[in-house]
Amino acid sequence: MTMDTTRADALEIIVEVEAGDWQATIPGVEDLVTAAARKALRQVLAVDADALPEGEGEVSILLSDNAAVRVLNHQYRGKDKPTNVLSFPMLGDEDEDEEFELPEGMERPPYLLGDIILAYETLMTEAAEQNKPVANHLTHLVIHGVLHLLGYDHIEDAEAETMERLETAILADMGIADPYRDGAGPTREDPQSEETTH
Repeated sequence: MTMDTTRADALEIIVEVEAGDWQATIPGVEDLVTAAARKALRQVLAVDADALPEGEGEVSILLSDNAAVRVLNHQYRGKDKPTNVLSFPMLGDEDEDEEFELPEGMERPPYLLGDIILAYETLMTEAAEQNKPVANHLTHLVIHGVLHLLGYDHIEDAEAETMERLETAILADMGIADPYRDGAGPTREDPQSEETTH
C-alpha cells in the first residue's frame, strides 16, 4: 500500500519539555515524541484521507508534570487530580468547512490541530504498574493524544474499540506490543486520559 504522507509531513510538531525529568529518563525524548505523533498522523491519513486539512499546520506537545496537568484537568474537566495525557483539539468541523479567499499576495496561515500535554510522574507510575517500558508507554500516550486531536474518542464502547484497534495497529507497526492485551491502557479500562476542548 502506498501512503501519501504529504499532509502529515506538512504538520509541524512542536515538542517542548516544561517540567519533569523527561530527558534523563528517555534520552532523545523529543525525537521519540515527534516520531510517534508523525506515525499516528500518517496511519490515520492512510484510512481517512480527509483527516487533516490541506496546507501547513501545527500541533504542540508539552512534556510537563503532575502539578501542571492537575491544574489543567481541574480547569477544563472539573477533575482535581493529575492524569496521564490531556488533548486540546483546536480544529472543529467549522474550521474544516470554512473556505475563504485570501487577499492577493497573502499566504494562508498554518492551521492549529491542537495541544497535547503529558504528566511525567503519572506516566512513570503507570509504566511501572503495568510493567511497560517507559518509552513505549509514552509512545502510546502520544498516539492516543494525536487520535483525540483527529476526532477519535472512547466514550462509547464502539468508539473505544475503534480507537484501541487503531492505536494497537500503529504501535505494532512501530514494534511495540498491544498495550491493551492485559486490560491496561488509557481508554476504557483506565479512563484517565481524556479529550478536552478550550
